Amino acid sequence: MELPAAGQAVPLIHVAIVEDDLGFNRALTEAIEGAQDIRLAATAGTRAEGLKLLQGAPTDVLLVDLGLPDGSGIDVIKAAVQQWSSCSIMVSTNFGDETHVIRSIEAGASGYLLKDSSPARIVDEIRSLASGGSPISPIIARQVLVRFRQIGVRETVRRETERPTTPDETPQLLSAREKEVLELITKGFMTHEIAKLMELSPFTVRSFVRRIYTKLKVTSKAEAIYEARSLGLLTD
Repeated sequence: MELPAAGQAVPLIHVAIVEDDLGFNRALTEAIEGAQDIRLAATAGTRAEGLKLLQGAPTDVLLVDLGLPDGSGIDVIKAAVQQWSSCSIMVSTNFGDETHVIRSIEAGASGYLLKDSSPARIVDEIRSLASGGSPISPIIARQVLVRFRQIGVRETVRRETERPTTPDETPQLLSAREKEVLELITKGFMTHEIAKLMELSPFTVRSFVRRIYTKLKVTSKAEAIYEARSLGLLTD
């Protein structure tokens, strides 16, 4: 996370929670209220309430339980990706099986923590998520690595059997806002400068950057610029 300049206030991380376990929700709320840099903006206890919550102003982080009394939290994740495109989503649940993990990630979650994590640790991971990280419980991380290793093998086989895609056939990977962020990165602007130019929070800009890296399958600004130019997504 970039340090603020001297005299500059630390930006607040606004969080929304969709959680039906009252005891866990209470403990997590107390931990968040004890953090000076995080504010709890909204809470919901059911799938229906979670979907309704998304009609309001977006937050920087959305924490979602999967086992809600009236349905799956994955529905909330999918809706949040569409309605709160700049929000980073993290699952907090008791479900540690591969099906729930993969479905959550495919739906748009950037983090996945089991509820054996303490509220204090979850608060730390909220900060990590807001600054561009992808917090995942160790046992979940192993499942994800195994899964994507398998996907990588299948993708290699597919590429070897299909003809190369021409530039004219390349799908539009990046949204208009993501392209705008990448154009500014290409011009040398830093995160806080892009945030001011686009009138966004630094957390939102980092979320866009993380999405760009994911879509282009890169890990650095230089790689992102090179790959985007190779795909014809940037102007010279």
